[in-house]
Amino acid sequence: MSLNLEEKKAVVAEVAAEVAGAQLMVLAEYHGTVVTDITTLRAAARNSGVYFRVIKNTLARRAVQGTPFEGLADQMVGPLVYGLSKDPVAAAKVMNDFAKGKEQFVIKGGAMPNLVMSVDEVKRLANLPSRNELLAKLLGTMQAPMAAFARGLAAVRDQKQAA
Repeated sequence: MSLNLEEKKAVVAEVAAEVAGAQLMVLAEYHGTVVTDITTLRAAARNSGVYFRVIKNTLARRAVQGTPFEGLADQMVGPLVYGLSKDPVAAAKVMNDFAKGKEQFVIKGGAMPNLVMSVDEVKRLANLPSRNELLAKLLGTMQAPMAAFARGLAAVRDQKQAA
């Protein structure tokens, strides 16, 4: 069932709003992927905060027109799914993890604002820790000295109480 003009405008506006807040956009060809696998991918994307959409390429080109992702318009050919994320790693991670072991699902490229990326660059990006992982590591690093200091104070207190 095709969309009428108003529905197409609404889809373009929705995708353009997501593109405006995105830090990463990943394109993948899904030709031959079964619906149950796409449903699994949608759930994984939703859990990771990734906006995932199957949309006509002409509508996607209009949605990225005039945005920092406009350079991807040339790659919008064939049956594609689009993954967008505010986290500069999340969309690459979700789509790369899903593509492992699935010959029909092939990442075609991606982009960060004003930077079009190759397939290899998207895959390297997918191997980086996410923003949340990096923040957790930073917090752990910052807390370690404080915890050691607190344990030292507790040991001194216990010694003085014992004496």
